[in-house]
Amino acid sequence: MKNVLAVVGSPRKLGNCDIMAKEISRCIDQPHRLRLLRLQEYDIRPCRGCYMCLFKNQCVIDDDFDSIVQAIVDADALIVTVPTYFLGPNACLKRFTDRGIALYPHAEKLWAKPAVAAGIAGIEGKEGYTLLGVESFLKMLFADIKMRRIVYGALPGEVFFNQQNRDTAAAMAKSLFGQAKSDAAPCCPVCGGQTFRFLDDVRVRCMLCSNAGEIKVRNGRPVPAITRSEHEFFLSLEEALAHREWLMGMKSRFSEHKLQLKEIVLDYRREGEWLKPPPKDD
Repeated sequence: MKNVLAVVGSPRKLGNCDIMAKEISRCIDQPHRLRLLRLQEYDIRPCRGCYMCLFKNQCVIDDDFDSIVQAIVDADALIVTVPTYFLGPNACLKRFTDRGIALYPHAEKLWAKPAVAAGIAGIEGKEGYTLLGVESFLKMLFADIKMRRIVYGALPGEVFFNQQNRDTAAAMAKSLFGQAKSDAAPCCPVCGGQTFRFLDDVRVRCMLCSNAGEIKVRNGRPVPAITRSEHEFFLSLEEALAHREWLMGMKSRFSEHKLQLKEIVLDYRREGEWLKPPPKDD
């Protein structure tokens, strides 16, 4: 029996994110157990930028991060649902992936885990960068994104006012353990991302893998011609592990340039006035 984990990025219980994840599960044609994880219920503290996780093989912050990672490792497949908050995905996704360096010790177990994702927006066309945020979340988990879509619905349950969203859930269920669903929109040929930033009249950068190239027109359609860079970190397992070694190498690079770095930063030591949060009542 397959173990499917639904990572829900909404604080609203039995809202559209909950029922979308469960509808996808209902449509999976293989025997499976659905487990659900609401990110907001877990204590995920901000990353300290200490890099200790690289050398201790786990994050040193005493919170719930490792328990979430273990649930993802134990899963055979992932469903991710997240609401749109002010033209972007709920911040719980970014709060988790900011700790992403601590995922590298688990890279082999996480690699190519099949995943589908739904970003949910209340107003059609007002999803902003939610889809990009969902894609980034899954890529940082080293997952194999089988299908991702934006669906619309504001009130709890409204996402299933129309049959099209149920059809989307069924398509996601079919692709999770099967063939990836192709996208109609132009995609990055390197990573499959759908969001681009124009660098000039023809040059673009994929906002998912951050590689650059040009937009060409073929048969009347725009086609992004993106090429790999020399430093990737989620396009293959070998590149992910190589990036981990690069990160670990910063310790020796810091030691090599320690005096020069210290001289630069101390020059800024006394500028400005730091504001402090107000004291809290006991």
